Parts: sequence; structure tokens; C-alpha cells
Amino acid sequence: MIEPARVSVEALFRDMAEQLGLAWVAGRAGGQRTLSSETVQKPTLALIGHLNFIHPNRVQVLGCAEMDYLRGLSETGLADAIRHLFSTELAAIMVANGEAVPAALLDAAEQSQTPLFTSPLAGPVLMSHLGHYLTQELAETDSVHGVFLEVLGLGVLLKGDAGVGKSELALELITRGHRLVADDVVELKHVAPETLEGTCPPLLRDFLEVRGLGILNIRYLFGETAVKRQKNLKLIVELVHPQEIGEVGLNRLDMVASTETLLDVAIPKVRVPVAAGRNLAVLVEVAVRNHILKSRGINPVEQFILRQQAAIDGNG
Repeated sequence: MIEPARVSVEALFRDMAEQLGLAWVAGRAGGQRTLSSETVQKPTLALIGHLNFIHPNRVQVLGCAEMDYLRGLSETGLADAIRHLFSTELAAIMVANGEAVPAALLDAAEQSQTPLFTSPLAGPVLMSHLGHYLTQELAETDSVHGVFLEVLGLGVLLKGDAGVGKSELALELITRGHRLVADDVVELKHVAPETLEGTCPPLLRDFLEVRGLGILNIRYLFGETAVKRQKNLKLIVELVHPQEIGEVGLNRLDMVASTETLLDVAIPKVRVPVAAGRNLAVLVEVAVRNHILKSRGINPVEQFILRQQAAIDGNG
């Protein structure tokens, strides 16, 4: 089930204070305000009032241009500009470049209980760090069942019914030099329009359960290089019993390929029949190699059809 992501201003300060050199100078009572959008606003003289780039529940960054503008205003003009700034509920305000904060701005933040921070970093640098952090923290999330691995540098999710052999296949792939990300529960984050990032819940990290062997600590068994903290999901390999596909579904020229939509992102998927004597680890590696070729515009099926057509035309 998709869970709405939230982050409080207090959590943002706790996570980023050291990295950004943040100082909380006013509005401490508003620490529990939550952020509902990853957009970090920089008004760029929107304080004048001709433009209104102020949006609710967002972080507002004030850089050199904005602070110079505020300092050049009369007392009445400054009061009007600050009133305009606080006209909608902000999650927090950050003053960049180590700029001195006008007393009127401090008072307004305190009275409205709006957290006000200062940072020595330049505005664009501050916005870049904040944007990345909030994109990660506020990404749409979901959990799926399967085993997630890095195979040949590609994030691959193994799916299938219970007992079909996902964990055994994952263990064989790990012995072949590939890396485990998550077993059983895979947490997905929608971190970009077409990108899902997969991670493992902290409680299950490094562990793989294999029938007959029990729970294995892959990090201890195979070393640090056998596990990975996170990876972008690029391919789903579904293990199925041959009768689930049937003779009609088996295409001798190509894998049974389709897509599966997770968090509104279509992920390429191949269905690999499980049968005695099949080397599934090799099949998964080849499926990944084939996917990489297709992503580069190289399709072996199309090449074969063109060659066959050329031979027919030549004989004709």
C-alpha cells in the first residue's frame, strides 16, 4: 500500500544542521510543522509584491538579493514586505550566505511560530542540498514482496510465488559475484519521474532466508562487496511455472516480455519459466544483458528478423 511521506521541520534540522551549518534563530515552537512538497522556494524579489511565489508548507530561501532588498526598504515598506512573506503558512525560512537577519523578520517568525534558520552557504548551494534531501524524504513509497539484487550493475527484482525458488536463485547469483539489496520486503521510493529506488528495511538488512538453510547473513558470509544499501529498479524477473505461461505464451524468438507498473512507473518485466535442469542464474544474467542491449537500441530479435527477411528477398 502506498504511504504518504511526511517530514517535520524539526527532523529536517536534525538531519541537515551539521551539513548545512544551520542555526535555528527564531520560531522554535513551529518545529512540528510538516513539509508537503519537495519544492524549495527562492522568491527572487517576489517580496516586492508583483509576483507571489510563496507556497504553503514549503521551505523559503532568502539569498543576497532578497536580503539587500529588505535592507533598502523603509520601516513601513519592510513591515509590508515581511507581512507579504508570511501571508501564507510557510514550513520554514532559511537565510543564506550568513546574512544578518533584520529584527522585524525575527519578530515575525517568532510571533507566527515559523522556524527561521540561517546558513553560511550560498543560496543556490543551500537549495541544491535541501532539494535533494526533501526529494528523498518526501518521495512516494511502496513495499513489494521479492528479492532485490544488483546484477551486472542493474537493479533487478526477483518475483514469484512462495516456494518457486527466488531465494535459492538469489543465493546462486550472490556466489557469482552479484549483490543483495533486500530479501522478502523491498521498499521502493519514487525519487524521480521515471526512477524507483529500492532499499531494504533496517531490520532485514544483510539477511537472506533460504529454505533448508534458514536465515543467512550475506555480509558475514561473502563480505562487504556482496551487499548494497540501495539501487534503482530497472528490471523485474518473474519466476513462473511453465503451465502459467502455456505453449501459446512461449515465444521462441524472444523472452516473454512486458512491463509492470509500480508507483506509476512502468518497469520492464520478463517471465522466466522454472523447470528442472534450467540454470536460472545464467538466464537472469542473460536477461539483464539483453535488457542493457535493448536500452542501447540493440534488439537481437529485430536483427534476426531483418536478416531472415533479407535472405528471403535474396532467394526470391
